[in-house]
Amino acid sequence: MQKKRLIPKLQMKASHSVNPHQMVLVTTKGFIEILEIGDPVSQAKIYEAQSADELIFLDLDASIEKRKTRIDVVKRAAEEIFMPFTVGGGVSTLDDFRVLLANGADKVSVNTSAVQNPDLINRAADVFGAQCVVLSIDYKENTDGQYYVWITGGTIKTNLDPVAWALEGALRGAGEILLTSIDRDGSRRGLDLELTRKVSENVSVPVITSGGCGLASHFIDGFKVGKADAVSAGTYFCFKDENPMQTRSQIKNAGIPIRIHQ
Repeated sequence: MQKKRLIPKLQMKASHSVNPHQMVLVTTKGFIEILEIGDPVSQAKIYEAQSADELIFLDLDASIEKRKTRIDVVKRAAEEIFMPFTVGGGVSTLDDFRVLLANGADKVSVNTSAVQNPDLINRAADVFGAQCVVLSIDYKENTDGQYYVWITGGTIKTNLDPVAWALEGALRGAGEILLTSIDRDGSRRGLDLELTRKVSENVSVPVITSGGCGLASHFIDGFKVGKADAVSAGTYFCFKDENPMQTRSQIKNAGIPIRIHQ
């Protein structure tokens, strides 16, 4: 049986309080409220020591500012941590994939550019392999109860349904789907289990769900009810006393197959 995964998410922005040229780890709420935490690579090393399965680094401003992911952070991460990690933000070409993978990333997450140019998914999967391509889907629920995909850091609404888009992305060659509920981001009120379950039941590739974890039970619900293959969280691991190792034990005690690290 495939083991479930815990994946801390490290969201990065240019610092507004220390050095505008320095990327800092931040937590967000609804993609709007921002709180600077510290150095992303230092935090990544802590997560590694606490037995996370993988990491996700996201450069939140890259697509908004129409620039590439800050490669210096990727290089530092590759030099200082020894676990798989995904990098996303501003990825729009095959060269972007090539540069990130050559500098230590194991997978590359694509979001805005995949919506604007869906063939990028096919081409990246053909060149680098599906296992390197993560389709990131940020979404909100409309007032009429319908879900829509949002791009460019959650600032532009599209007409895409996230379930249909996830299915198309998987058919085009994405090896994983990363779902993030903008409504629940940083809220600590639990994952969007309904949407997660719908995507999990409709695609044949692993689904990572995120946005809203505030309790260990929320991870358990994500696996049991949402049928996710992995749960990713940022705010939860930054502020909770429980670290990935402790959360993992509670998930294991709930009867969910997950690796137990020594």
